[in-house]
Amino acid sequence: MFIRWSAAVAAAILLSGPALQGASAADKPTDPQIAHIAYTAGVIDINAAKQAQKKAKSKEVKAFAEDMLRDHEAVNKQALALVKKLNVTPEDNDTSKALSKQASDKLAELDKLSGAAFDKAYVANEVAYHKAVNGALETQLIPSASNAELKSLLQTGLKIFQGHQQHAEHVAAELK
Repeated sequence: MFIRWSAAVAAAILLSGPALQGASAADKPTDPQIAHIAYTAGVIDINAAKQAQKKAKSKEVKAFAEDMLRDHEAVNKQALALVKKLNVTPEDNDTSKALSKQASDKLAELDKLSGAAFDKAYVANEVAYHKAVNGALETQLIPSASNAELKSLLQTGLKIFQGHQQHAEHVAAELK
C-alpha cells in the first residue's frame, strides 16, 4: 500500500502535467510553477503532521510530527517571503493539483487508522513522501529553477528534507 502510494507521488511529482514531462528547456517548469509545487509539498506535510499530532500514540511519532510541522511551516514562510520579494505569483499546475488530490486521499486513509497502526502508517508515509519529494527536488525542481534565490531556498529545503527522511526512517525502525 505504501510502496504504491510512494510510486504514485513520485510519478505525480516527476511526470504530472506537461511542465515536468519533457526533457527540453521549453518543457521545464517555470519558477512560479516550481514555487507552487514546493509550497504545496510543504502544506501536504504540514497537514499530515497536524493529523499525526491528534492521532499518534507513540511519543516518538508525536515528536517527529512536531518537527515536521515546525520545519515545513518555517520553509513555507520563507518561500512566501521570497515570492513576495520577487513579486512572483505562484502558479497552480497539474503537478501541484495531483499532489493535493493524492494527499487528501492519503489523509482520509490514515484517518481510518488508530494507535500503533496509525503510527506505523504515518511514519511509513513520511519516509515514502520525503524520498519522492527529495528526488523531485534533486532531479527536476532545483535544476529547472531559473532564479538564484529560489534555487538556493530549494537547496536549503532539500538538506532539511533529507534530514526528515533520515529521521522518519529512524522512527520507522523503532516502531517495528
